[in-house]
Amino acid sequence: MAKKEEGYSSSSFWQLIIAIPGSIIGFTLLISILAHFFASGQTATETAAAPAAAAPAAEVVATKADENVKPVAEVQLAEASGAKVEKTGEEVVTAVCSMCHAAGLMESPKLGDKGQWAPRIAQGYETLVKHATEGIRNMPARGGNPDLSDAEIAKAVAHMANAAGANFDPATLKK
Repeated sequence: MAKKEEGYSSSSFWQLIIAIPGSIIGFTLLISILAHFFASGQTATETAAAPAAAAPAAEVVATKADENVKPVAEVQLAEASGAKVEKTGEEVVTAVCSMCHAAGLMESPKLGDKGQWAPRIAQGYETLVKHATEGIRNMPARGGNPDLSDAEIAKAVAHMANAAGANFDPATLKK
């Protein structure tokens, strides 16, 4: 049998220890050199051949920087489309109030449920309008829609209460 060379196994171990970091450093160096040449879109010879006077002025550099950091979109506010058109009580209830009152969410009285609305109707029309305008318990002010006018709120309260047996008239509301 052939005798095993002394130092053979330790020699390959040390070669491996040197080869791994050497490969990593070599690969990193190669990527760095390629990035240097291709990052600016010019090769080293083109960069060296360009005269110093052709360097971009500070204004051009600032403009390019502005282009690079400009927002993706711009916000444009809509122009006022004219006078606001008052909605009817039914329109307000359908668009805003029914989100909670149709299903009775957050302990709100359901639309048309006379039993739930009776104690509220007993408080009076002005009180109900005040609660709807300012908010009460789980109900946000103006039903969560700050664009509703006081008259629209009053019409919506009258519409919902009247559907549950009240006889409120928004025209009689004290201002």
